Amino acid sequence: MIYQIYPRSFRDSDGDGIGDLKGIAEKLGHVADLGVDAVWLSPFFTSPMRDFGYDVANYCDVDPLFGTLTDFDALLDQSHKLGLKVIIDQVYAHTSDQHPWFAESRQDRTNSKANWYVWGDPKPDGSPPNNWMSVFGGVSWEWDARRRQYYLHNFLTSQPGLNVHNSQVQDALLDVTRFWLDRGVDGFRLDALNFAMHDPELRDNPPVNYGAQTPSRPFDFQNHLYNQSHPDIPKFLNRIRAVTDEYPNIFTVAEVVGPRPLDEMKAFTAGDAHLTTAYNFDFLYADEMTPALVKRSLSGWPGAEGEALPSWAFSNHDAPRCISRWAKGADPVRAAKLYLLLLLSLRGYIFLYQGEELGLPQAEVPFEALQDPEAIANWPATLGRDGARTPMPWEKAANCGGFTMGIPWLPMDDRHIALAADAQASDPAAVLNFAKDAIALRRSSSALRQGGLSFLDAPQNILAFTREHDEERLFCVFNLGGEESILPDRLRPQGVIRLATGVNPESGPDMLPGLSGFIAS
Repeated sequence: MIYQIYPRSFRDSDGDGIGDLKGIAEKLGHVADLGVDAVWLSPFFTSPMRDFGYDVANYCDVDPLFGTLTDFDALLDQSHKLGLKVIIDQVYAHTSDQHPWFAESRQDRTNSKANWYVWGDPKPDGSPPNNWMSVFGGVSWEWDARRRQYYLHNFLTSQPGLNVHNSQVQDALLDVTRFWLDRGVDGFRLDALNFAMHDPELRDNPPVNYGAQTPSRPFDFQNHLYNQSHPDIPKFLNRIRAVTDEYPNIFTVAEVVGPRPLDEMKAFTAGDAHLTTAYNFDFLYADEMTPALVKRSLSGWPGAEGEALPSWAFSNHDAPRCISRWAKGADPVRAAKLYLLLLLSLRGYIFLYQGEELGLPQAEVPFEALQDPEAIANWPATLGRDGARTPMPWEKAANCGGFTMGIPWLPMDDRHIALAADAQASDPAAVLNFAKDAIALRRSSSALRQGGLSFLDAPQNILAFTREHDEERLFCVFNLGGEESILPDRLRPQGVIRLATGVNPESGPDMLPGLSGFIAS
């Protein structure tokens, strides 16, 4: 099980309002006490921070906002002493326009890095090479007067796309991989991996049939056949795997975004020559949690020969927090416990986002305080990402919830301060202590960690399945709706209830209240 830390918002040690590596080190005890196996650190590399670290200007150094390489080494050492492995983000699809590679590439068409990025000639009328659109809005081409060409950017204009077809670019990225492995990291999350290679012919993307509701982003008007998802990406992953296999027990996870990612995720993780797993977005952007969604998502990973284990997350730094998406005004504590119990019962690797163990809802961030370029560009059509990135509340009575002694880079939500870690620690009924119990159950159960999953027939809004491994068989039943439901005999707990939430003992085993569930043996 992996705990995601968004460094800007975890803990600020120096009072500048931005979280840092020393701040993370100060709170690693909290993470270790949860019982997770590893932490994933979102980017902390040198960056102009136009996209808050996902625009890398130096892959092999720490941005001064977060500290130094010495601070990172100390954090890594402390994590390992606490029994926590450390996974870091790697962004191989693009860099910042401030990266020295791009500074050289854009000078002319003959320099040694001229082909390290994706460049295209204008059409006769001066327009971009094709119709590709940026995820963050507008066309995905930016004119550069020095080369008299356009460069590709699938995200911000300040994030030029690397030409990963180029073997020299691959070699340079593999040198980055070795740099961090030599420092002792235990794995990588590969960001936006299906954007790493483009169609060299620069063919137009066809339009998509979006139905009656017009998309909010130009990007969603197209079927992205040519600006991403090139069939040669797995060959590059073979090279990454060859490097990681030189080191013991390295974990790799692909981020694959898009409306139909399943085939790519399987291609990126198939067999023993690719990545360990793929990070699944099925739940992250879902507007509601239903039995049908869980069945559809997990049925895509039946455990066939050569198939990797999937990875699951309900919240992260790019998506509104799950409680605000799914609870629909219901008791947030009840909802938080149910979603934690469900997440930890799924087959595969589990990712828990910072604050999820506290039951944090999506924070309210007024327009004038927004930092996220996507949120600002699309206001108010989307919730944006800032509401999931606000600072962690550590101490209920402290300034800014104990996150900083200064002014936080994003405002604290008063609802979050009320849910601070110290306020929950001594409350047996708090989400935090339920999260620890659920994680402990998963750690102690071979069925939950390694077992197969079989769905059971159940009434509407009821999700039921078994998890089984060797001699252990667990019975997992969840009412994902808001209303009480009658349980048929076959779904009533027959053995010991290992962990439950929202179950009313007075209603008897034949009734399951809304937003409740149990795991029984």
